[in-house]
Amino acid sequence: RTGGAKGAMAAVLGQAERLPELLSVSRSALVRHWDPLTLDRALQWARYFQHLHDRFRARPQLREALGQRLRRAQSCPLLVFPALGRCPQLLGLALLENRALPPAACRRLLLRLLQPPGAGAGPELCGLALLARRAVVATALALLGQGSGAEGDGEREGSGLNGNRESAAGDGCVAGLLLSWLLGNLEQFSAFCLCLPGSLLASLASHYFQLSRSYLDLLTSWGSHLHYDPLQGRWVKSCLDKAELSWEELRERFGCLCQGSALLREQTQATLELLKTRDGDFTVRGLSVWTDLLTEMKEYLRNEV
Repeated sequence: RTGGAKGAMAAVLGQAERLPELLSVSRSALVRHWDPLTLDRALQWARYFQHLHDRFRARPQLREALGQRLRRAQSCPLLVFPALGRCPQLLGLALLENRALPPAACRRLLLRLLQPPGAGAGPELCGLALLARRAVVATALALLGQGSGAEGDGEREGSGLNGNRESAAGDGCVAGLLLSWLLGNLEQFSAFCLCLPGSLLASLASHYFQLSRSYLDLLTSWGSHLHYDPLQGRWVKSCLDKAELSWEELRERFGCLCQGSALLREQTQATLELLKTRDGDFTVRGLSVWTDLLTEMKEYLRNEV
């Protein structure tokens, strides 16, 4: 029985050595040959490595043995034991950044990564999965936006006219899938926007009008919950416990939008102008959050010129 246990552990340690190889392949041109079934097998391996992490993280000796095998399998040790627990996300992000991944495999990848965690998942795993999915969506949209607007797309895989058209069509399909998932649930979209920096959201809004409109609507909702405190002489949150933005954070988000494309800047200013008018069209500070925000943005833009 002892010999069998040792043999099983040796097999597990040998399998752990394959993680660096899996991640290396996911970043290479070899994925151009992957179909959806190949992708599913890669994700199964990733989930297996995650299972090893969950199984051995509370057993120091076995955890150390797995960590040593990981380090031994790399010429430049970067992956350590905790990487096993994040393997599906590490693999997913590596593949999303790899422009050689065919559209069919990419669509399958997104469907798999955007699936909610299983019913038996604990709160910690659910929270990590949510953060990972938001990171995946943000990364993918940013990469797709760069690809659709890049001048040098002819250097990509399939560099002829037909290749570019197919690539653009694939990118558009993937972006549509991501936006549909992201904007289909307000609570989900709100959490996504709260956990990302304003500069990244402004960049995404510059590329996707549908996202920019929803983002401005969300900022409008958050701003409407601020009220002016005359004792402090500033706008404050009406409920400190709510997951919303402070005045300073809201001002920073609108400032990032005004640094975006000309179209986004015009859209942002037009939104603030409309909100100011609807709120009474005040010109004195402290009466309307939209008057004060619009004044701040105009001053900012004047200083930028």
